[in-house]
Amino acid sequence: MKFDLESRLIQFSVDIIKVADHSMNNSYSSNHLCKQLIRSSTTAALNYGKAQSAESHKDFLHKMKIALKELKESMMNLKIQKGASLIKNKTEVEN
Repeated sequence: MKFDLESRLIQFSVDIIKVADHSMNNSYSSNHLCKQLIRSSTTAALNYGKAQSAESHKDFLHKMKIALKELKESMMNLKIQKGASLIKNKTEVEN
């Protein structure tokens, strides 16, 4: 089985965009965190793409480390939003 990190990172970005568009409330804090979440999640995928054309092994590692930092930021952002009840449950979105 092939481990397709590129597809997974792209899907993660797409999923975050969908969650942001459909399940977050419109408060100031939610909008602020949501915009940052979209930036960090999509930047992880974009930096992975940049790493694929790195000019050296050191450049590749640097770009991959940036992607990892962005993913960690996305995770922290989601935890903050969950803790502050800013993300609606799936059932709330469907109604």
